[in-house]
Amino acid sequence: MALKDAVRKIYLYLFSIVGLVLLIIGCVSFLNMGLKAFVFTQADEEMRLNFDRPVEKPRFIESETVKVEGEVQLTLTESEKAQLQFIFDENERWREKHETIDIVSVNRQQDAATNLALIIVGLPLYLYHWLTIRKEIKV
Repeated sequence: MALKDAVRKIYLYLFSIVGLVLLIIGCVSFLNMGLKAFVFTQADEEMRLNFDRPVEKPRFIESETVKVEGEVQLTLTESEKAQLQFIFDENERWREKHETIDIVSVNRQQDAATNLALIIVGLPLYLYHWLTIRKEIKV
């Protein structure tokens, strides 16, 4: 019986600690989000810059470029013209789509969902096991 009681105590304390750690991580991450949103407002600007990066131009343009009196002239095959038009169209679709997205807001919502999940799992896990420990100590 003593071994069974020892294993039970270890289990209760271990899962109480796991729940507490999940709770702490979720709360600290929420605090971090709040600080970035209201105090350190420039903390996420690098994310915006990386997200707004344009599509690269095709490599064959550099190899076929001829400069004539300050203007660039290209000699392209039909398939290269089609490829270039496709790239221009895709770039335009990319720009239109990304103009409607605020990447910082998207990331904050993803982080908030993760943090909330940590708290939702951690809080009951901690409370159940810790209250069970407290009941057993009082008995």
